[in-house]
Amino acid sequence: MLSRLSPFLRIVPPAHSQIAAEPMAAARALTFRLIPSLANSPHAPLSPSQNASSSRYPISLPLAPPLRYPSTSLYWQQQSSIFGPAAALSCKDDRRLFWSVSRGFGRVFASWREYRKARRKPAPPTARAKAKSKEKELELSVNICIEEQLPDDPEILDIAELLRVNVPMAMKLGLQGLKDSVYKTRDNSITDVGGFESVELSVLLCNDEFICKLNKEWRGEDHATDVLSMSQHVPELKLPVLMLGDIVISVETAARQAEERGHTLLDEIRILLVHGLLHLLGFDHEISDKAEAEMEKEEEHLLKSLGWKGKGLIQSAYDAETNGSPPLNYPDDRKREGSLRFYRPKFNFIFCDMDGTLLNSESQVSTSNATALKVAISRGVKIVIATGKTRPAVIRLLKKVDLAGKGGAISEFSPGIFLQGLLVYGRQGREIFRSNLDPNVCREASMYSLKHQIPLIAFSEDRCLTLFEHPLVDSLHTVYSEPKAEIIPTVDQLLAGGDIQKLIFLDSAEGVATSLRPYWAEATGDYASVVQAVPDMLEIVPSGTSKGRGVRLLLDHLGASPTEVMAIGDGENDVEMLELASLGVALSNGSEKAKAVADVVGLSNDEDGAADAIYRYAF
Repeated sequence: MLSRLSPFLRIVPPAHSQIAAEPMAAARALTFRLIPSLANSPHAPLSPSQNASSSRYPISLPLAPPLRYPSTSLYWQQQSSIFGPAAALSCKDDRRLFWSVSRGFGRVFASWREYRKARRKPAPPTARAKAKSKEKELELSVNICIEEQLPDDPEILDIAELLRVNVPMAMKLGLQGLKDSVYKTRDNSITDVGGFESVELSVLLCNDEFICKLNKEWRGEDHATDVLSMSQHVPELKLPVLMLGDIVISVETAARQAEERGHTLLDEIRILLVHGLLHLLGFDHEISDKAEAEMEKEEEHLLKSLGWKGKGLIQSAYDAETNGSPPLNYPDDRKREGSLRFYRPKFNFIFCDMDGTLLNSESQVSTSNATALKVAISRGVKIVIATGKTRPAVIRLLKKVDLAGKGGAISEFSPGIFLQGLLVYGRQGREIFRSNLDPNVCREASMYSLKHQIPLIAFSEDRCLTLFEHPLVDSLHTVYSEPKAEIIPTVDQLLAGGDIQKLIFLDSAEGVATSLRPYWAEATGDYASVVQAVPDMLEIVPSGTSKGRGVRLLLDHLGASPTEVMAIGDGENDVEMLELASLGVALSNGSEKAKAVADVVGLSNDEDGAADAIYRYAF
């Protein structure tokens, strides 16, 4: 059934196996696909009603069950309640494939007689009893699966390996007292398992997104839950196999609950496992207060008997409600900071602007934005700064939040786009593109600056040059962290100091809008263009250059595609970059042009809009 939503699920190989000896090759090699031809088999059984229930919202639905019938070739097919009608293993190594089918699903054998007597501490069996017990062994077939979109987080892989042992233990204890059960509210369709040759159960670990899809499709509830139980037992079929069904656990929700309840993620997953198993065995705490009390008692008994920590899920939920804890159902689509490790990144690159985007109104990188970038980097996402600033300015700002240098978002050896795309650095921080302003434009702008006493900054790679002192010139260094401007006494000396990539006029926002921009938009003609990143600065740059062009050049250099890119910006100088990216996010404080071309409009730079965009869209 789950294969309809995610045809690629991973089976966790035993740690001691030959497969596990090859570093994570097993989990990647063992992918599953449906065999469509089986769906039309004349031997397929009818579709009875089954249960899809969660710890919070159980409900009965008429679900089309997976088709069950013996495999014609164990070598190529394996029955499994979690993979739908049937599944075929895809693997290059035939020996590995056969091994995984015949041994890799965690089968456990135990005497059914011992199940019944476990609570009464039976006396040592006689020889006759031993012989009879040996003839009547019940096979517990357990599939531990990890949904394909759940990352290979070491803690999750360790937990999956432990579940290989834990699940059969819980199954044995849960099945143990069914025949003589004194519970009045439990569905007794599963009672004496002595007539079965084997019992099958699948446990799937996933994230909130996957379990939310299950809830929406099968239960009409558009939200995530911690655990879902999907029964596959059909009493009318009188099969030799007891197919308990599937237990689906959201690792992300389990992690949040574990933190709130003060125990480990493993403890919480074990609690959810017990809860889901009891649902499959006929317990349902939602039908009445008495049913809730009986299921709560059985949860407590199983956890205590197994030696597992924590209260049962029913008691934990009751405690949370009594203590006034906030509900775990989040209505928005923003993922929690601590949960990102349970998600695969949707993008390989995040191209991020600085002024008005990563920087707040005080030209600082907030703690939230810095944390979001660090989390993204830790998850394998490459952060690329695309800004009008110089590289030294970006390094200076990000060094304050421990994001500069090796392993950070910027260094002298990392790719980046600076000075509005006029300087592009590729692998090892080497320059791959440079565009310079026409010297005649530079001369005319310098003469205008002297005549009107409007400060002008000339950017020459990592240097800032100006013609006279001015408080606004100083602010470029003290507020915006650019290199301290060097005072050059004459226009000729300024032009002789080196190639100039761009010029910035500094004035009030009104002066830029009413005087500077109209004049220079006409004066530059075809030789240059004017752009704005902030209201009180007018930038003059070579025609035909932009951040968007810089992004494309860098992606070509890296052998990457725009489909791999998420871009975050705010200004009109970000328009082409936002258009080029697979997902363009403009912050709400941005220009109307930027917001018009963006795929989504996020929070403002003073509301940690960059962090919110990363948590909401990057994973």
